[in-house]
Amino acid sequence: MSLPKTLADDVARNLVMVARLLDEEPEQAYGYARVALRLASRVAAVREAAGFAAYSVQKYAEALAEFRAARRMTGSQHLWPVMADCERGLGRPEKALAMAGEPEVNKLDKEGQVEMRLVAAGARRDMGQAEAAVVTLQSPELASNSVQPWSARLRYAYADALLEVGREDEAREWFAKALEADQGGTTNASDRLAELDGVEFLDALDPEAEDEYEDEPVEQSRVGVPDGGATGEAALVDVEHTFDDDVEDVYDEPEDVTETVVPVEDVETGRPVVGVPEFRAAPALEEDALAEEDDASEEGAAPAEDAEALSDRDTGAGASSGSAPAAAPAGAPTEAPPEASAETGADAVADAPADRGAGGS
Repeated sequence: MSLPKTLADDVARNLVMVARLLDEEPEQAYGYARVALRLASRVAAVREAAGFAAYSVQKYAEALAEFRAARRMTGSQHLWPVMADCERGLGRPEKALAMAGEPEVNKLDKEGQVEMRLVAAGARRDMGQAEAAVVTLQSPELASNSVQPWSARLRYAYADALLEVGREDEAREWFAKALEADQGGTTNASDRLAELDGVEFLDALDPEAEDEYEDEPVEQSRVGVPDGGATGEAALVDVEHTFDDDVEDVYDEPEDVTETVVPVEDVETGRPVVGVPEFRAAPALEEDALAEEDDASEEGAAPAEDAEALSDRDTGAGASSGSAPAAAPAGAPTEAPPEASAETGADAVADAPADRGAGGS
């Protein structure tokens, strides 16, 4: 049946959206299929698309009606397996099993025959005949090593049937074969293998899984409590908090440590050299200084005096005696006596030891 160009374009747009959304958004695909069906209900392609859209949202009665209409319009048998599966969805597995024995099956291509075998095995399982389902799936297509478009689904269905009858080792082998043939990711064979191996996957993007992980209680331990010590909440210490406290204690810097420069004396000359910085406690440095002063006083070493005090002492001694300094020994060079009123500061300090040495000799 031909349609006007404008109508044909509108129908085509809706059918394109059905094909695009059928796997990811079946509800939206179903909506587009209903629009196309209202526009062109006498077109076989539209009835077939409407049937698959209804099948994807589990409206099996509506899907079966659309498939039958499309089959009457075209006379093709390629929809026979999916029609039988709709009978299963409607709770009539016996009807689906009877359709598997009809002459229409012989008119199907290889892929259609495999699909019909899958539907028949599913009907057997619906009827509680798990062993018969295993036998139904055994076929040359299953035993073939070549990978065909139907290979992954056929191997997966056979593995699932084996698992239902308790043949777990064989089921694991066929799940692995299904995974090898599943190039398009149409089955969840990898998940079934992980389930059999006891491996559990956690979805990092699942907020419920994250909340469940956060709600787990924090491990607590008895820290520093001897056997037979306190029990109850007083004896339990949060491991996480204890670890944080230990880290803070390790990285705390001492408060009373200062950097000082300790002079180092040359062994041969006894003169001080460049100071070496040393970290030591301030109170200990003060005690060392006091101890050195005590040792110096005991050995008879005169404490250091400042220049101003020494100058004042020398000036006062000369004024009170009123006499000239003692004469130098014969042969010694004569020097002019220092004038106390004219000497201050560092000059007085330099001359004072010379005067005292002359007088004592």
